[in-house]
Amino acid sequence: MNVATHDPDAGFEPAFAAPPDACDAHFHVFGPAERYAYCTDIRYKPPYEPLEAYLKLANRLGFKRYVFVQPSAYGFDNSCMLDAMRELDPKCRRGIIDLDETKTRDKQLAEFNTLGVRGIRINISPIRKPEAGLADSMKPRIARLARLCKEIGWHLDFLTPGWLVSELMPVLRELPIEFSVAHMGLFPAKDGARQAGFQDFLKLVGDGSKRCFVKLTGIYRFSPAPGFSDVKPIAQALIEAAPDQLIWGSDFPHLSFHDRVGTIQLYNMLGEWAPDAAMRKRILTDNPARLLGFT
Repeated sequence: MNVATHDPDAGFEPAFAAPPDACDAHFHVFGPAERYAYCTDIRYKPPYEPLEAYLKLANRLGFKRYVFVQPSAYGFDNSCMLDAMRELDPKCRRGIIDLDETKTRDKQLAEFNTLGVRGIRINISPIRKPEAGLADSMKPRIARLARLCKEIGWHLDFLTPGWLVSELMPVLRELPIEFSVAHMGLFPAKDGARQAGFQDFLKLVGDGSKRCFVKLTGIYRFSPAPGFSDVKPIAQALIEAAPDQLIWGSDFPHLSFHDRVGTIQLYNMLGEWAPDAAMRKRILTDNPARLLGFT
């Protein structure tokens, strides 16, 4: 039996010690299917990955702060994630929800805020092909959510394919709040750091406003290279352009890639992109503390 097929982290050890109060700024949990219902239009088969499975790995890496992100499989039903959040000390955890803003009441938002929610997802499948009119159709909802976030002190969290990041660029430049972009913007790594869309993205991230945070996450979703070697120039371009705007997340449990990609392997790659321990402290501790209100 090939053990690595079942445990992609087999044979890997953390290559560097996590700084104090290191934060995993993007991961998911999945509860028992009989308790938490999935959407009907899911794009992957959700695994059973409860909080204890995640924490076993997080403890091995030395993470002390955690940012739960609502997976698309649960749609607007955030109960699995919120129940898991309740199991942890409020000081060490935050959450990013997905919601139908047209049906959400102020009282519910206040309850979410008390629980540690600090952001709302805008989630479009990473593999969605270019589609005329999609960016324009998203603008009204983005505007509504931005107003809501501004009122309550939250941020928007975007997961969209790179072509859509480019088409939304005029909207992102004008957002009146902080926002994060997952998976380095999902620009194809094979096209390199000089590709036009990524260069525009770099300008946005480094525009001095410190509104746009980039998640160094999910590299297997935009890199076809062995060992994800083509991601390093993109990661280092971001580190050079805006070191105070970067946060790291495991993207556990690596949906659709869970039998091929290990969390420790991904963590060790951060050491290759940022060999300097002080830089890693910014990415793993200081920057997420600023965005998510850890003290």
